[in-house]
Amino acid sequence: MNRILISFLLCLFSINLFAQQPVSEKPRILISTDIGGTDPDDNQSMAHLLLYSEQFDIEGLVSSPSYGTGSTSEIFRMIDLYEKDLPKLQKHSSGFPNPDYLRSITKQGRKGNAPYSGVTTSTEGSDWIIRCAKKEDQRPLWVLVWGGLEDLAQAIHDAPEIQENIRVYWIGGPNKKWSANSYAYIAAHFPNLWMIEVNSSYYGFFSNNQQPDVIKTTDYYEKHIQGAGHLGKDFKSYYDGEIKMGDTPSLLYLMDGDPNNPLRESWGGSFEIISRSSRVVYDRMTTLADTVAYCTVIEFQLEGPEIHVPSDSMVFWMEVPYGDSKQIWPGYYLGNGKYALKYSPKQAEILRYNFTSRIPGFPTGEGELLVSNLWPGKPNETDYRLGPNWYTDSSDPNLYDGKLQGGKTILKWRNDILMDWSERWEWLRE
Repeated sequence: MNRILISFLLCLFSINLFAQQPVSEKPRILISTDIGGTDPDDNQSMAHLLLYSEQFDIEGLVSSPSYGTGSTSEIFRMIDLYEKDLPKLQKHSSGFPNPDYLRSITKQGRKGNAPYSGVTTSTEGSDWIIRCAKKEDQRPLWVLVWGGLEDLAQAIHDAPEIQENIRVYWIGGPNKKWSANSYAYIAAHFPNLWMIEVNSSYYGFFSNNQQPDVIKTTDYYEKHIQGAGHLGKDFKSYYDGEIKMGDTPSLLYLMDGDPNNPLRESWGGSFEIISRSSRVVYDRMTTLADTVAYCTVIEFQLEGPEIHVPSDSMVFWMEVPYGDSKQIWPGYYLGNGKYALKYSPKQAEILRYNFTSRIPGFPTGEGELLVSNLWPGKPNETDYRLGPNWYTDSSDPNLYDGKLQGGKTILKWRNDILMDWSERWEWLRE
């Protein structure tokens, strides 16, 4: 009998320690998303948000596509689907936001990445971030960034005082690659920003335990989503219904326990404090003798001919092989014969690149670089120095998911998360 009692108590302890914990207050959130761009996982995450939307005070839906063709039209389309399913949702829970309200807080941000300086001019989206951040409320505004940082960087550039009122959970990785200039601006000028920089943990939500890719073996759609309302029917349009939802961990983080403590275990990951963000500067082509950590801001500062164009003009390009094609990043003229480009590799690899330009005398050519899979890697004199509230993926080797740093901090909850979500889909199946 004693053994049974002890087992029962241990079971209760385990449940209380590891199961989803209640959140003390409803979070205020603003979503910055590149939905409608090249990666449809934002549509999947938007469907997740809408099905749980009564758990948040949603204050903004900003279209911020640093890469691709995303726009507010795709957000509006998702709201239209939500509106059709809303009567069924309201039978099970109160507080779901009015569709017209969601449309009223949907704003267009910058289209395309920022130049070398990291900021340009304000947008409807960046202005809306400022407006929401200045609202009188004792709760912080959580800015959940699913794409590039351009609108966030512009907002805190235009109104630096708002950094005291906001907390950021950013899905970095590939987004850091496209948004390196705005990231560098924030890290250099606002190191005291409260930021969770998630470069790889989120892969644990959909990884196959080795590579950052979409799960190919799940039958979750057929079992739990198929036939579940208008949002369920639409879900089949993205990866043929396979689960990716790489931005969803930002929502999960605010649905489980105390968001003020990133060190805790949660559905949205467990993180550690970092005091520096890796930055390496080269004034030459690199070789395989040069090694950087993945997600390092690599900055090339090159000398070339003096030309008569405005500062921060695109004048050369970095070409990187990508499958059977190539990706191209712009480099900029800074004046006085100085040229510069920032790039951030998203994963461990041998990076091969080529500089091209139409400017006679520009130092074109090919280079290589070895990228390791431990962020932020070894210290460099040129690193960005960060304040006390910058967090990132756990570096514990035991929490790697294959090659993915911190991946197990989310992977361990994946089944629980998806089973919880399946109940919401059942509401739409009735």
